[in-house]
Formats: sequence, C-alpha cells, structure tokens
Amino acid sequence: MTDFKDREKGEEAKFAFDAENSFKIAARRNRLLGHWAAEKMGLDAEETEAYAKAVVQADFEEAGDEDVIRKLLGDLTTANVDIGEADVRAALEEKAIEARRQLMGES
Repeated sequence: MTDFKDREKGEEAKFAFDAENSFKIAARRNRLLGHWAAEKMGLDAEETEAYAKAVVQADFEEAGDEDVIRKLLGDLTTANVDIGEADVRAALEEKAIEARRQLMGES
C-alpha cells in the first residue's frame, strides 16, 4: 500500500513541476515576444520593458495563445508595422523554443 501512495505522491509532484515549468516557459516566451514586437515598433528600452510586461499580462485574459496574438497584431497594426498573423505565430513558436532553452540552461 505504501508503494502505491509513494507512486501517487511522485506523480503529483511531477505534475506540479511540469505545470510550473509550463507557466515559466509561457511567461518567458511572452516576454521575449514582447521584446520582438517592441523592436518592430521602434520602442526605446524603457518602453520595451513596459511593453514586454503588458504582453505577459495579456496572456492571463483567456486560456491559450489567442489573447497574446490578438494584442500583438493590434499593437503592431496600430504602429503601422506591416506584419501578418502568420509572422506573429511563427515568432511565438520561435520564442517558445528560445524560452525553453533559456530555462533549461538555468537549471
């Protein structure tokens, strides 16, 4: 019986660890994506940091990535940056890989 309980505790710990890592990767990805978009919009260093934080915050509006994509597309369009949804989605994937590598490198 203790083997089962030990296994259950191990699975719960792994689930919590995986969930925390997923959150950290998404937050890092969104920050990197904010920096990417800020560069496209020609923002200065201070504005870039504020914008990156706003992109991270935007991800809390709804589940999934659509809220972030919508924010970026809207902001880039408002700033007269000629970029499409496919480009934003490609950057999102690229930054997700970069975020994962950065976090794995810190471990």
